[in-house]
Formats: sequence, structure tokens, C-alpha cells
Amino acid sequence: MPLQDLTPQLRTRLTKMERSVGWFVFLATVLLLFGFGYYLFHAAQRKGWFLEKARFFTYVSNASDLSVGDPVDLMGFQVGEVTGISALAPREKHNVRIDFVVNQINQSGKRPVPYYSYVWSEGSEVKLNSSGFLGKRGLTITRGTNGFGVYNTRPLQTLSLAQAQSVPDPENWRLAENLLDPNSNILVRAFTGFTNFTRIAEQHPASVLAFHLTVNHRHIASVWDEATQRYRPFNYRDDDPTNAYELPAEESPAIADQLQAIVAQVQQAVPGILALTNRLAAVLDNAANATSNLNITIAATQPLVRNFAAISGDLHGPGALGTWVLGTNAPFQIEVALTNANTLLVDVDTNLDELTDQAGLTLINVANITSNLNAQVQASPTMLPGISKTVMDTDDLIQGLKRHWLLRSAFKTKPTNAPAMKLPAKPRP
Repeated sequence: MPLQDLTPQLRTRLTKMERSVGWFVFLATVLLLFGFGYYLFHAAQRKGWFLEKARFFTYVSNASDLSVGDPVDLMGFQVGEVTGISALAPREKHNVRIDFVVNQINQSGKRPVPYYSYVWSEGSEVKLNSSGFLGKRGLTITRGTNGFGVYNTRPLQTLSLAQAQSVPDPENWRLAENLLDPNSNILVRAFTGFTNFTRIAEQHPASVLAFHLTVNHRHIASVWDEATQRYRPFNYRDDDPTNAYELPAEESPAIADQLQAIVAQVQQAVPGILALTNRLAAVLDNAANATSNLNITIAATQPLVRNFAAISGDLHGPGALGTWVLGTNAPFQIEVALTNANTLLVDVDTNLDELTDQAGLTLINVANITSNLNAQVQASPTMLPGISKTVMDTDDLIQGLKRHWLLRSAFKTKPTNAPAMKLPAKPRP
């Protein structure tokens, strides 16, 4: 039906409805745009789109288990992510370059501090450790222990020697470079104050690169250059390679390599383990045989144990051992033997006394005889030579009888093992 054919009341009602629908669509569109903007804001805040990015890079031997977007940790906090993984040319010193950024801020303190301020020129490095059971590796930055921050938020200023000598507050000025001698030895380190400016002037008479401590822009103004040993201005161009700072890497082997090494060790150890199990089986068999033989031996010794128990029972009590060895009549026989021995000892004692007395009388008689003989010998000096001559003549007589053919058989002697002693021949008169 054309709108002109409607009554004025219907046209008025339709106009109000169109206006309501228009407002509903407008409000729905506004709410949709607001929600989408809120989502984009939180996504950008979560990904650090509104935060300045401190760029770093490191070199590793291989990029296994690493991918773009992997988190970067510092002191247990996720502070950034991996932004690039690239293989280097064949003649390059390193194999793979890993680029990553640190774009988070530590909000736990009294004043928010960016996490890149914990990365110093000495002590900070990147560790590639396994972060999951399936071998996924992650990047972990260690906190600096010495030196100075590699990123500086204070703008650099080049001062001539005259300007550096005339600064009103030298305690707030710091060097932004290391002063070197001709042999590249560090004479004055960066962050040295101007209060010791005489030494600075002696080593660097033309101009110095410095910054003021109170002038802080709260964003990255310079980055440390290891090649020139000084800070260089920082720009926010992503394609500028000088904006990134190199951190040394401490790379641990991937889980696959570690598992492969473990498998190789297990393969090497399996023959020894099998030999050991065979030896254990042989030992167990020998132990079983020894146990069986011991069981048989114990069964065979049971009668012996019973006999020993019976014997020990018989030996219980005083005198039981003698009764068991010598019999039941042993005590009586021993008592009789002891009585006879006692009687014998008494008789021997008596007879010994009598024998001693008789031996004494015999010795007295022998002494008297020898005394008389001694007196006779002293009284007749020719008796002893006569006796000696008589003995010699008797010996000659006996020797002559031994040699006589008729009496020779009467003087035969039994042969012995010892050789016969030859008597010297007596010279004939």
C-alpha cells in the first residue's frame, strides 16, 4: 500500500517506529564499536604494543624446538617474545640468529621499572633450556651482576673539554663511554663521574660523550655498543640492525639429543647388564644347589645331634664325665689305685732312707780303701811302675794269644757297621 494512501494516524505511528529502530541500530553499532575497541586495547596491552621494545639477539647452534612467538623469561616473569629466527650464510661463524624483544614493565615496585633495565653489560646472558615435557625449549635471560645497563633512558651529549670542565654540577654527570689507551685497555670506565675530571682530561683531551643523571625521558635514548665501547643513539626503526644488543647464549642440548645420548649409553650398557644377569643367574643356581646340599647335610647330621644331646645329658652332674669314660667301677678302682700308690710311696720312702744309709757306709769303706792304697803307693814308690809293667805285659800276653792259630777262634768279634780301629803295630824288640 503506498504511503500516501495511509491515514494521518498510521503515518504518525510508522514514523515513530522508524525513529526507534534507527536509535536501536545506532546504539547497537556504538556498543559493538566500543567492545571491539576495548578488545583491541587489551590485546595491544597484553602484547605490549603500547610499550617500547628493547631489541636483543643471540646466536645458537640450531633452532630446534624454537619458533617465532615463543615467550622470553626473566627472573620467572614473561617479559617478551621471540620475533625472528634466521639461518646464517654458510661461511658465517654462527649457525642461527634468534631475535627477541623485552617489552614488559615491572609494576611490583614503588616505581614501574622496565625489565630491560635488569640486562647489564656483564653477567647477563641467554639460556636455552627445556621448558616442557615434550622438549620445547625457551629463552631465559639472566639478571646482570656487574657493569651497567645496556639500554639507557638518558639522552647523550657530546661535551668539549672546556664544557666538561665548567659544568656546574659535576657529581650528576657521567661518562657514556670507556676511555681506552692505544692498546685498547680500559683506563676510565663508563658511568664515571666528572668529579675525577683531571684523569678524564688526561686520557681524552678533545671531547667526551656524557649524560646527565637528572635528565630522564623515560624511554630508550641509547644502546651500548661493544665494538666502540660507548653508547650510541637509539632509533625506533625495526629495520636498523644497530638497535639490537647481542647477548651471549648458554645453549643446552635439545631433549631429542639428550634422549639419543641416553639411548646410546643404554645400548652400550645392555651387554654388560645381560652378562651381569647371566652371572647372577649362575650365582643363584649355585646358591640353590648349595642350599640343597646343606639341607641334605643337615638331615644327615640329625642322628649325630640326637646322640650328642644324649651324651650331654649323661654328662650332666658331678663325676659324670669320669663315669662315662671309665665306667661305673671307675671311682672304686681309682680309689684302690690311689691307696696302693700311697702305700708304695711310703715303702719307697722307707727303703730309700735305708738305701741312703747303706750307700753312705759303702762310700766310707771305699774312702778307707783308697786312703790305704794311697798310703801304700806313697810308701813304695816302685809299686806303681811295677803295676804298670804288669798291666802292659798282660796286654802283650793277651794280644799274643789272639794271634795264636790254636786260640784265634776264641777271640772272634761280631762284625759292626763301624770300621774296625787299627792298632799301631808294636815294634819288635
